[in-house]
Amino acid sequence: MIERLLPPGIAWAETFGDEDCALFPAEEAAIARAVDKRRREFVTARWCARRALATLGLPPSPIVPGERGAPGWPPGVVGAITHCPGYRAAVAARTPAVRSVGVDAELHEPLPDGVLDLVSVPEERAWLAAAPAGTHWDRLLFSAKESVYKAWFPLARRWLGFEEARLTALPDGTFHADLLVDGPVTAFSGRWLTADGLILTAIVHTRA
Repeated sequence: MIERLLPPGIAWAETFGDEDCALFPAEEAAIARAVDKRRREFVTARWCARRALATLGLPPSPIVPGERGAPGWPPGVVGAITHCPGYRAAVAARTPAVRSVGVDAELHEPLPDGVLDLVSVPEERAWLAAAPAGTHWDRLLFSAKESVYKAWFPLARRWLGFEEARLTALPDGTFHADLLVDGPVTAFSGRWLTADGLILTAIVHTRA
């Protein structure tokens, strides 16, 4: 599914279940104390990442969580990983043509009570109130902001709060986010879709 959100030249892999692959020692160390659920997510995400790298013509490489958990990709590559119940995916692209990517997957269901106020700004709540029926727009907003953060962090190397991005999503499957803090970029544009009980969002930030 995720390929529907990506332009040509972006490598991807996805799966709807758990997969197995051999981990590098650094990856094993990173996951040594994880519970079984977290280990299965981690291993399957690396399975996806290996396949995305292979599409770029690159050999398997350790993808070790670094600062704030961001996956560490090999030199000359940017990428992102996502997982939710019943879905895992990874995307990767070569630099410098692509500066960063962000992807997120969520179940297509409403946010839990009280969460929307924590992840949105007033302008977002206004367009959510007027959005057409048929999509859980609050969950879409959350997912798109997760993609924004994943695209932002490798460029800025600092935290971005939910209140520091103002997002608008359109029924045509696109969204736009204005960054409300100083940094290396002022805005991101992305795409979204719903299918098979999931919401997927993706940002591919290219060099101007």
